[in-house]
Formats: sequence, C-alpha cells, structure tokens
Amino acid sequence: MSRLDYIGRPWTAFDAGNKQHRKWFKEFQVSGTWGRCPVRFIVSDEHGDLVTLIQRKLIRHYVDKEFGKIAA
Repeated sequence: MSRLDYIGRPWTAFDAGNKQHRKWFKEFQVSGTWGRCPVRFIVSDEHGDLVTLIQRKLIRHYVDKEFGKIAA
C-alpha cells in the first residue's frame, strides 16, 4: 500500500439519500472537478464510471421518493 493511501481523502460509497453527498455531486457538476470534495466515492464493478453510477442512484432516489419504492 502506498503512503498516499494513508493521507488521501477517505473512500465512501455514494448514498443518494445523504444530503451532503448530493451537495458534493452538485458542486462537481458546477465546477467540473472533485477537488473540493472531502471524500472519494467508490465505483462498483457493475458501473463503468463514477458519474453514471451517481446519476443512476439519484434517479432511483427521486423516482422512489416521488412514486414510492417499487419491488425489483
């Protein structure tokens, strides 16, 4: 493990229900950089890139909020 792993920003999974996570994504959308985000978001294997992963989670979050959870 690199020394940078110890001093870098902590890793976390994006949670669309977390207001702070949504705020950090909005800041990324406006600025085009993750430079001010205090965490690094984990990209799961089934998603190709972070932005797509977050967009899909946000869509699911707001659809569920609007229409209620639908069994998958």
